[in-house]
Amino acid sequence: MKNQITSALSDFFFEYETPRQVLVRNRRVGVVCRLIQLGVLAYIIGWVFIYEKGYQSTDTAVSSVFTKMKGVGYTNDKRKERVWDVADYVFPSQGDSSFVVMTNYIITEGQSMGTCPELPGKHNCTSDADCEGGSFKRTGHGQMTGVCVNRTNTCEVLAWCPVEEDDKVPYPPLLMSAENYTLFIKNSVTFPLFGVSRSNLVEGIDSQYIGKCLYHPEKDPLCPIFRLGDIIKLSGFNFKNISLKGGAIGIVVDWTCNFDVDVKHCKPEYRFHGLYGNPEETDETRASVGYNFRYARHYMEDKVQKRTLLKVFGIRFDIIVQSLARKFDIIPTLTAIGSGVGIFGVATVVCDLVLLYLLPKREFYKNMKFKYTDTQVQQDSESLGVDTNVYYTLETNARQARGTDRSKDPDSEAGSTETEVSKK
Repeated sequence: MKNQITSALSDFFFEYETPRQVLVRNRRVGVVCRLIQLGVLAYIIGWVFIYEKGYQSTDTAVSSVFTKMKGVGYTNDKRKERVWDVADYVFPSQGDSSFVVMTNYIITEGQSMGTCPELPGKHNCTSDADCEGGSFKRTGHGQMTGVCVNRTNTCEVLAWCPVEEDDKVPYPPLLMSAENYTLFIKNSVTFPLFGVSRSNLVEGIDSQYIGKCLYHPEKDPLCPIFRLGDIIKLSGFNFKNISLKGGAIGIVVDWTCNFDVDVKHCKPEYRFHGLYGNPEETDETRASVGYNFRYARHYMEDKVQKRTLLKVFGIRFDIIVQSLARKFDIIPTLTAIGSGVGIFGVATVVCDLVLLYLLPKREFYKNMKFKYTDTQVQQDSESLGVDTNVYYTLETNARQARGTDRSKDPDSEAGSTETEVSKK
């Protein structure tokens, strides 16, 4: 028992097992194998390493965006001249990455809390019974008092009076001057994995340059100051059309960086997209066209609280930061190489299937590839006093010699050689 355990341990620690390999000289199988290996090699080099850059690790940035608008607008609506500055036409005014620039509006001045008739078409009535006191309607302006106003044939409501009339949108847009407003974008990004921080105010962009530059995709692609009309044009829209009832534009700041080269080459790229609506859309019957909201400015007059209500039509700008940084890393490199080497095994699997199941001499190749053990062979070899492996080889050769003449197959040199040996 002790000797058996010692022998087993000795075999385990001091012996090495290697798989049996069979060299098959077959032109068809050889060409198939090399073609598959060539395809795998092209995939590893072309796709994994060159296109996907599998030898690099990646990181995304932590980002912050600050914006500032500049420009002055002028309107003369109903013989009332107004000058609009940044505090009037930008919502909100804190410099966020998402904001609205007003391009058109409907103004209702001097509203105060009281009772007044609804607009025609909202709460039509013929008698007080048609106006349920204390109730609301979703499209109405206030709470019904239960009184039908004969002058307008509409229900009386408790609301901010006079109620807003917003059925006619001013055309052309009142603030077409917004086309010449400018937007300044300040963006900072940090890639924590690589410990790199960058700003869109890259090398060469100083106060003097900012004071005179204006973004152009070819002449000044790094200038952080954008004209609103240019942004709309680059997104595919017409400024006059989108400013009438509003819309939404996305400004994408793209940081795609390769830190295997100098960090100064990590620079932003700007792209512009329409986020709401279709620039080719001409159907005026579409529901909920454009972008609008209401904004009220409250004040006191003769100790009475009043307000000026603005229905604002504007262009919403969303600044979206996209980032992807790469740098060489040995771990993904070894992983990509290891997976590629493993894929090379596909060639062996395919070729084995062809050899063992498709070629005419598949039985011969099976006998060459696999070593079989069966009880009858072991008994016959013991009765003849020869080794089992030797007996099995002689039996296999004899069985192959009794088969058809393999030498007629021009693609198999191994088959011809084996037949001649078995005949000898």
